[in-house]
Amino acid sequence: MLADITNYFPITNPTLIFFVVMIIILFAPIIMGKLRIPHIIGMVLAGVMVGQYGFNILQRDDSFELFGNVGLYYIMFLAALEMDMEGVRKNVRRMLIFGALTCAIPFGLTYVMGMGMLGYSGTAALLLGCIMASNTLIAYPIVGRYGLQRKPSVTLSVGSSMISLFASLIILAAIENAHGKDSGGLFWLLFAAKFIVYCAGLTWLVPRLTRWFLRRYSDAVMQFIFVMAMLFMSAALAEAAGVNGICGAFLAGLILNRYIPPVSPLMNRIEFIGNALFIPYFLIGVGMLINVRLLFGGGGIIWVVTCIVIFGTLGKAIAAYLACFAFRMPLSSGHMMFGLTSAHAAGAIAMVLVGMRIETAPGQYLVDDSMLNGVVMMILFTCVISTLVTEYSAQKITLRDKEFPQEAQQESDDEKILIPVKYPEYANRLINLAILMRNQKLNRSLVALNVVYDDAKMRQNQALGKQILQQVEQYAAGSDVKMQTQVRIAANIANGIKHAFKEFQASEILIGMHMHAEVSNKFWGEFHQSLFNGLNNQIIMARLHQPLTTIRRIQVAVPSRAQYEPGFYRWLERLARMASNLECRIVFHSRTDTLDLIREFVQNRHHELRAEYEHMEHWNEMPRLATTISQDHMFVVVTARKGTVSYKNALDRLPDEITRFFSGKNLMIIFPDQFGEQMEAMTFAQPQHTEERSAYDELREWIEKKLR
Repeated sequence: MLADITNYFPITNPTLIFFVVMIIILFAPIIMGKLRIPHIIGMVLAGVMVGQYGFNILQRDDSFELFGNVGLYYIMFLAALEMDMEGVRKNVRRMLIFGALTCAIPFGLTYVMGMGMLGYSGTAALLLGCIMASNTLIAYPIVGRYGLQRKPSVTLSVGSSMISLFASLIILAAIENAHGKDSGGLFWLLFAAKFIVYCAGLTWLVPRLTRWFLRRYSDAVMQFIFVMAMLFMSAALAEAAGVNGICGAFLAGLILNRYIPPVSPLMNRIEFIGNALFIPYFLIGVGMLINVRLLFGGGGIIWVVTCIVIFGTLGKAIAAYLACFAFRMPLSSGHMMFGLTSAHAAGAIAMVLVGMRIETAPGQYLVDDSMLNGVVMMILFTCVISTLVTEYSAQKITLRDKEFPQEAQQESDDEKILIPVKYPEYANRLINLAILMRNQKLNRSLVALNVVYDDAKMRQNQALGKQILQQVEQYAAGSDVKMQTQVRIAANIANGIKHAFKEFQASEILIGMHMHAEVSNKFWGEFHQSLFNGLNNQIIMARLHQPLTTIRRIQVAVPSRAQYEPGFYRWLERLARMASNLECRIVFHSRTDTLDLIREFVQNRHHELRAEYEHMEHWNEMPRLATTISQDHMFVVVTARKGTVSYKNALDRLPDEITRFFSGKNLMIIFPDQFGEQMEAMTFAQPQHTEERSAYDELREWIEKKLR
């Protein structure tokens, strides 16, 4: 009976192979979770069990080769995409030092061990040193699960992994060249020229293509396919330039980093597809290469594996903890650096396969069976070590960071953003803006509102409103953001929004600016002015002409005495979050005393922000400021309601100045929180509605026209 069953294995039917892989991806985390073992180890061990060296259930066909390469590229791409680029810029020197240490120390130890203890030739020991000097970020998904992608230790580990891999590939190219027919000088000259042209061409081409595409196409599927095309184009061109496609995938992630914010729906889709399919497929494929039986086969394989694992891992540990102490980082950061840089997987396999093709003598090759089996077994042990250490250090860092004081402050945050939407072509951009501004740690839902007039077309407009709200709800779901929606019927749009604001207990309103001349020729439109005159809470009005991911700089004009308004820190926090998520520069223009408080807030709460501070003495400098704003900038005006401490008469000219100097520019107007209750009735002290243009202005313009 057992013999009859074994006739069906290994499974060769593509449908059944994919089914078994899906079952492994589904149940391995469940089983490993019950055993308190990191899920990644479960994937690798499952690959060992179902592979030809285990129970021979699956045949490692071309699908594992294809998905394995995609998964490896995906790991490197995600690692670069989720890096804190500002942290990279600030820590370039540290990254280079750690990259040199994590490459040189394991390389030197393994080279000496290979020649002295294993008796390999100098060239074979060099190859083994290259394998142990490089590493694969196999434990990186653990970092993503804990949300630690932007920690300094993770950034240093990812950057140093790329440096050590590139250095290893250079040495490997030298070994190939030494046994090849090409002349040494010509080979290196051509290699350097191709690599420089490749990096320069990719850095010039990809950003321009990305900006062009994202500005014209907002379809979620098309954007995802475009990013994947850029990823594999970069990897393919890297191989054409003479380096591994892993380098191309990493470079593509670095270039696209600023165009794909970490809280965007596009990033959510990229992570989902990778973590659900490609990366698990890669890990299972790695496991299928491992032959555990070799440990019991004699022939000194245990000695080879022991030497390679101990000396290679020891070298990575020395480099990680030496860098940790030199940079004065916490010990848990050292654990993280060691955990992420100690695993070896596909890169090691690729280098061994290159060595198997290098003929040192007729019929003899650089890599023999003993070295091949030793490296394959080493992959299993280093993957286990890396995963366990990374899981442990991630927990330690999470517990360590919970001691920071800002965590306690978040409990009292009343943030709940209300977003009135009317036009389907503009709604998603407003939701995206809200996602960039919201506090992710609070994880509160957004509120989308559609208000329709109580008239003859009420039912028709109500149905259209439901369609728009369904659209934005799906868009928010792409970023795992909860959304509350409501279609409201009202005789007055402004009153409908204000009543919904109270019902949902919202903290602020984010609304699109009036842009439809056929509806109203006034700057504020039909109801915006009634809205900000009738509410004392923060109202943000936005006019976006291009996707937010293509914004390069945010310029903020702040009136004097703005720091005395109660909503000062609320709008400042929202802008800081937006600039941080977009990874763009933010420039504040105001008087010195206001800039000092803004600078202090940014340094204490958002020290990673690329903020600049420029003195602006008078509000009449707005025309000069307009000349510095490009099409891919966003201009933010912090204004004030009449009767407040930061209000000035120059703000009355704001509609005219914006129309004259900022036409066609991305714009945001912020009315901060004010003291006092919302006015429900007109009073003699302050009317509820203030006209957009005073009678004096109209009379003055009429006289000027007559005198011309």
